[in-house]
Amino acid sequence: MTPALPEKKQSKLVVGVGSALVDILTRAGDDFLEAAGAVKGGMIYVDRDHIERTLSRAGGTPHVVPGGSACNTMVGIGQLGGNARFVGKCGPGAMGRFFENALRSNNVDPRLFRSETATGRVLSIITPDAQRSMFTFLGAAAETRPEEIGENLFENAAVVHIEGYILFNPDLMRKAVIAAKSAGARVSLDLASFNVVQEARGFLADIVKEFVDILIANEDEARAYTGETEPRRAVQALGREVDIAALKVGPRGSLIVRDGRIVAVPPAGDGRPAVDTTGAGDLWASGFLYGLVEGLPLEKCGELGSACGYEVCQVVGASIPDAGWRRIRKILE
Repeated sequence: MTPALPEKKQSKLVVGVGSALVDILTRAGDDFLEAAGAVKGGMIYVDRDHIERTLSRAGGTPHVVPGGSACNTMVGIGQLGGNARFVGKCGPGAMGRFFENALRSNNVDPRLFRSETATGRVLSIITPDAQRSMFTFLGAAAETRPEEIGENLFENAAVVHIEGYILFNPDLMRKAVIAAKSAGARVSLDLASFNVVQEARGFLADIVKEFVDILIANEDEARAYTGETEPRRAVQALGREVDIAALKVGPRGSLIVRDGRIVAVPPAGDGRPAVDTTGAGDLWASGFLYGLVEGLPLEKCGELGSACGYEVCQVVGASIPDAGWRRIRKILE
């Protein structure tokens, strides 16, 4: 079978570009979510004080892990044994060191710009239905400048994977995709959140048409971008201007399209309900992109993605434990 992503070079390096953030996860009910002013299943930008005030009212001990969409994806690729690099900006002090050390310990090459502004963070409120709703303080992550993004960051990259949140910074997004293409890499874009798609719709369409090779979305994001509600029509619409499009349909698995051919990928796991959906889409992208740069068929890439997405939903946060990674790696044997 023809490989899903024919290699143009020896390297299998995947470079993630995104926000260097620390995830703070806490559990709460829908009433708390409403009182806090969160968008269920979505993301709102706030200042640092808002996160601290909201967290103080939540009660309990929060779970703190490195985060950010592209960062989570690179950590997953590193854990799979792939070659991963992350590009972003963080602040000084303990939290900045925590973020960098966490990347290294997960086999990810950190290419971090530095700022005197505090490292960004995300408060994820996990409701009993396992949905996560986010407040984001970008901090230093918002200070990444277009002129800091050079082709050297993407040297020998097979794929440059960019999180959709960067669409809120059009100059940075455009510089990143131009530099990636100039370095000879394919561009992968994860649409990130339905409200990001809604707010950046026009610019997003231009970027996809001109630069994107691999487009990844969930159902809400695909609906916001294409207007289609039926999954097969939605994934076909996503794939019209890119080489490969992937639509994640939650516990029903995923659909992947290339050259008009749809591959239906069944869900992974044993049917246990999700504990927390934080990082589910990010880790799905880990398995999928790892499979692509390894030259695996689309079916196997989707299977790896589903396995990674399932395992991360069985724990709080976006870090799959060792036992979960052992189960995932068996798919490659």
